[in-house]
Amino acid sequence: MISLDAYQELLAPIHTFLHCETPDEWVEQAKKPENLATILLDHLLCELKAGQSAMYLIRKYAVDKESAHTLLDWFKPYEDFAYRGIGSIETLKGKSNISKAIMAKSNSPYSQELIDKMVLLIKEELHHFYQVLEIMQSRGIEYQSIPASRYAKGLLSHMKTHEPETLIDKLIIGGYIEARSCERFAKLAPHMDDEIAKFYISLLRSEARHYQDYLSLAEQIAGKDISARITYFGEIEAQLVSSPDDDFKFHSGVPLYIK
Repeated sequence: MISLDAYQELLAPIHTFLHCETPDEWVEQAKKPENLATILLDHLLCELKAGQSAMYLIRKYAVDKESAHTLLDWFKPYEDFAYRGIGSIETLKGKSNISKAIMAKSNSPYSQELIDKMVLLIKEELHHFYQVLEIMQSRGIEYQSIPASRYAKGLLSHMKTHEPETLIDKLIIGGYIEARSCERFAKLAPHMDDEIAKFYISLLRSEARHYQDYLSLAEQIAGKDISARITYFGEIEAQLVSSPDDDFKFHSGVPLYIK
């Protein structure tokens, strides 16, 4: 198992990028064995939502009609499982890869690079979904749908409502979500058993790349300096994770109570 120390160079730019560290109070709550099911369930759904966000983004902005249908079909077994109680871990096995090419629509102002980076991200998020499900099954934790935390909604509520600024904001927000996920996996890994610690450390490299991909795409599409906008969302993100929160989840703020 690669140690967390070996990833410090990878984590350094994330710590610089984020405007605050995860509060110790959240770590204290998250490391408790009785909260493992909540952490894993929310992590599972966060992986699906991260993939869905990338999928909806390229469906709206970049891909042709056939590719849009292909993307929906790709997600169907996961959404059936998560939202409709259809399927099982066995029916999801091997479904994270996609065989058909996802192509840009002829009049898209956005490059194939946007599509390619988001498709790779989707593949990895869906694979991580399956990996979390495997860990849950091995521990007898049954899947159940749980409501999302305030975190993503709190960020998205500050998006501009005209293009291309809306897309740029979505990409910046995606960068912050991925960076915070990476930071929290690193915070939690030392407190978890060997299986989960190894899994969380294995996620750091892809999560770190995801945040960088989102930011580079935002800068490329903007074609101008967006550092002020990145800072703006960094301040909102920090407020969400450092302020009191009565709903304990993977991306929640400071717990208002201790279970």
